[in-house]
Amino acid sequence: MTEPHPQNPPTISAPPPPPAPSAAASATAAPPAAAPASTAAPASSAAASAPTSATRAPSDAELSRASEVLRVISAAYSAKMVGQERLRTSLLVALIAGGHILLESVPGLAKTTAASTLADTVQAQFKRIQCTPDLLPSDITGNQIYDAATGSFRTVLGPVHANFVLLDEINRSSAKTQSAMLEAMQEHQTTIGGEIHHLPKPFLVIATQNPIEQEGTYELPEAQMDRFLLKEIVEYPSPAEELEVLSRIDSGVLDPDRHVASAVSLDDVHLLQDVASRIYVDPAIRNYIVSIAYVTRNPAPYIGEDRARFIKYGASPRASIAFLQASRALALLKGRSHVLPEDIRELRHLVLRHRVLLTFEADAEGIRSEEIIDQIFASVPTP
Repeated sequence: MTEPHPQNPPTISAPPPPPAPSAAASATAAPPAAAPASTAAPASSAAASAPTSATRAPSDAELSRASEVLRVISAAYSAKMVGQERLRTSLLVALIAGGHILLESVPGLAKTTAASTLADTVQAQFKRIQCTPDLLPSDITGNQIYDAATGSFRTVLGPVHANFVLLDEINRSSAKTQSAMLEAMQEHQTTIGGEIHHLPKPFLVIATQNPIEQEGTYELPEAQMDRFLLKEIVEYPSPAEELEVLSRIDSGVLDPDRHVASAVSLDDVHLLQDVASRIYVDPAIRNYIVSIAYVTRNPAPYIGEDRARFIKYGASPRASIAFLQASRALALLKGRSHVLPEDIRELRHLVLRHRVLLTFEADAEGIRSEEIIDQIFASVPTP
């Protein structure tokens, strides 16, 4: 179905489309006729969003227990990791929301250490897969092996059957292998010899890609990148943090065979996921999320033609779903039982940087997706 032209907008009752564009942009195109994003949704929409007996709001005791679990996880993480607080937050948001995360950075910034440390902290099974061009789908999902002693085939599960799976340099694996892995991420199961094998819960895939080496790589297609809940860019440490890394190496804290003492259990992770799923999201926040997604697909009336021409494709509905799930997880991390607009703004780059696709012209002019995302958010009033 094609998007209606801004000069002939449809009548939409809930949720309302984005607000009117700026005066400069409105000179060339009229905005959709609707209330601002901060306008309250109709009573029917609000009633549907209100907690019911099946989705009761988290109790104070549940929030208190969740906060204690998160405090213990954070302390155990910081005992081995130096800095990388933003990475810790992103990993926890992905884990609590039940999604997967794509990490992009140059080598040597402790991505593997962060993943294994988090797995140790929650007593989870951790597997690392080094992606190479000759890696086969069966190397990840598993295979059937003939047992000569019994004269039958037996199933050997692959490394994807773990709670935490690190796909190191996913863009070095072939398209066929990437597809098999992403199918496991989406369906939470694998099929081996006609038999379905469910993946463990929780199940978190942490994929990494190296942006500085492109020879022998297979860039992830846009539709497959969309399956990652978040995309984080891991930055270099500060000089003070790098000095602390050297000190911890001397003290033996960062020895590969030295693991973090398990702090919490998988049952505690299930508790976090359950409590997060019941965090309240007001109808106005939902309208705000949908308005942002709408503007990414129809940017010209809101950020102007000069900037809109850099957007090749806007965000899919998966972006709205990701904002909903991730904002609940972030609110729980901050000890709240409800989502605030600030949570959506804080997540904007994580959720949209791999979903708002820019043109070749933008790349040639050095325009980063984060700049366009910031302008989109500036064009939508905060509820």
